[in-house]
Amino acid sequence: MRISDFWRLMDDEFGPAYSRVLAADLVLGQLGGVTAARALEKGLEPKSVWLAVCEIQDVPPERRLGRDIKPKAN
Repeated sequence: MRISDFWRLMDDEFGPAYSRVLAADLVLGQLGGVTAARALEKGLEPKSVWLAVCEIQDVPPERRLGRDIKPKAN
């Protein structure tokens, strides 16, 4: 997963403004007690960070892959 995918999933699930608040303030114990933003800065895999956020925020498993995005028509 790319960092851009992480932010797309965060924005889709929590909204663009609140996703930034969560990333900056929510401490993720399973990632060593750092925030999502700090974990990404440290080079942790974005997918691991996303799943840790999902776990602590009780995101249902069916929404953890994000919404379906239709391909652009040429």
